[in-house]
Amino acid sequence: MPARTTTRRLAAIGAVVALIVSLVATALAFTQDDDSAPAADAPAGQRTTDPERQRLYDQLAKATSRREGGDKLALGRHDAPVVLVEYADYQCSYCGRFTRETQPKLIEKYVDRGVLRIEFRNFTVFGADSERAARASWAAAQQGRFRPFHDTLFAKLRKGDALAEDKLIDLAEESGVRDLDRFAEDMEGSDAKAALKRDAEEGYRIGVQSTPSFLINGRPVAGAQPTEVFEQVIDEALAATKASGGAERPAGPKADGK
Repeated sequence: MPARTTTRRLAAIGAVVALIVSLVATALAFTQDDDSAPAADAPAGQRTTDPERQRLYDQLAKATSRREGGDKLALGRHDAPVVLVEYADYQCSYCGRFTRETQPKLIEKYVDRGVLRIEFRNFTVFGADSERAARASWAAAQQGRFRPFHDTLFAKLRKGDALAEDKLIDLAEESGVRDLDRFAEDMEGSDAKAALKRDAEEGYRIGVQSTPSFLINGRPVAGAQPTEVFEQVIDEALAATKASGGAERPAGPKADGK
């Protein structure tokens, strides 16, 4: 591709991101103290009938929904009509609540039907212990055990010493990771650090400030809202996709994370 064309394309993307950031930052911003519940007036699903705002959501979805086949940290079909992108930290109690209480219901109701894809992003906001746990989740994913390890980490709130390297190796073994030497090597490797950097840069670029934060086809959902909020936004996103000519995809072999 000619350099001039590439420059124009990057400039266009930058302009879109600039328009989106203020909107999304407002929608996603809430307390970074994970032991405090989201404020009662915090926006949940940013529903809108404003065509311009919807256009920005659509552009944000295109910028953040990777849909990479074989994504080891994703769950569901890469061509599902709705994509939920989750930005989370393993020391965040509300991230754990979403994983334990809401995610299983979304998997049963939507992922298993082939209409929802869940893409996980490591967005570490609580320091070195969170970063180590995030690298460990990436390492478990390299052996096809991301979801079991992820769910085990979030089975209860773990902080500090509970996320030391030896404890993470124990959790990996509990989660079915077979090659623990490889796991330990991957956890400290440059590829894991690069993957975390990619996730963090994406989150900061669109205005994510705290965890958990979600995008559902580009529409922000702030915090571990009740399951009904996620279901409503997913249903609306699915309806919008159908109205624009999309269709449900049956569950099948294109699913990641199974």
